Amino acid sequence: MGKAIAIDGPSASGKSSVSKGVAAALGFIYVDSGALYRGVTWQAIRKGVDTKDAAAVLESMLNAEWDFFVQEGASVFSIDGEVPVQELREKDVREAVADVAALPEVRKFVVENLQALENFGSVVMEGRDIGTVVFPESPYKFYLDADPEERAMRRYRELVAAGEDEKAHEVMESLKKRDQIDATRKADPLVVAPGAQVIDSTAMNLEEVIQAVINAVKEDV
Repeated sequence: MGKAIAIDGPSASGKSSVSKGVAAALGFIYVDSGALYRGVTWQAIRKGVDTKDAAAVLESMLNAEWDFFVQEGASVFSIDGEVPVQELREKDVREAVADVAALPEVRKFVVENLQALENFGSVVMEGRDIGTVVFPESPYKFYLDADPEERAMRRYRELVAAGEDEKAHEVMESLKKRDQIDATRKADPLVVAPGAQVIDSTAMNLEEVIQAVINAVKEDV
C-alpha cells in the first residue's frame, strides 16, 4: 500500500497544477478526484439523463463499466470502453457536476474507487474531501486557498486559453455558486481537514506552492 498526499481546496485554488507538480517531483501517481465526478456527469449527459434526476443519474453510473489504470504517471479511467478527457471539461459538464457531486450515492461510489487507487502505488490526490473522507488518516494533508477574485481570474484565464468565450463576471458567478454548493452540501462538505496545512496561494507563484508541499513531506517520502 502506497502513501497518499491529500490536496483539497475550492475551485481554481491551484489544486491541479500543484498536485501534478508534486507528483512529478516525488514520482507519485497524480489523481484528479474531480475527473471522476465529471465522468459520472458526462455519462449521465451522454445517456440523455436529466442531471437533476438523482435516480436516473445513479442508474447511468451503476450500469456503466468502469476501468481504472495508470497512464503517464496519472490515474485514468474508461467508461464503457471510452476514455473521456476533453469531454470532461465541456461547459455542460462543468455546469452540472456540482449537483451530481452532491448526491451521497455518487460520493460513496467515487470515494470507494479513489481509495482503491492507492493499490497502484503512492498518490497525490486533489479534490474537496480527500483529507476529510478519502484519506483522513494520511499525515500529508494540505488545503489550498486563495482570494476569490484571484481564483476567478485564474479560472477565467484557463477558459480563455482553452478557447471558451465566457465573460469574467460569468466565471465569478459560477465560482461563487460552486463554492456555495461545496460548502453547504449535506454529504462531505468542503472544509479544512483536521491537521491539514493551509496554504494561501494568493500572492504565491506555482513553484513556490509546489515547493511548500514538498518541503512538508520530503523527510518521510
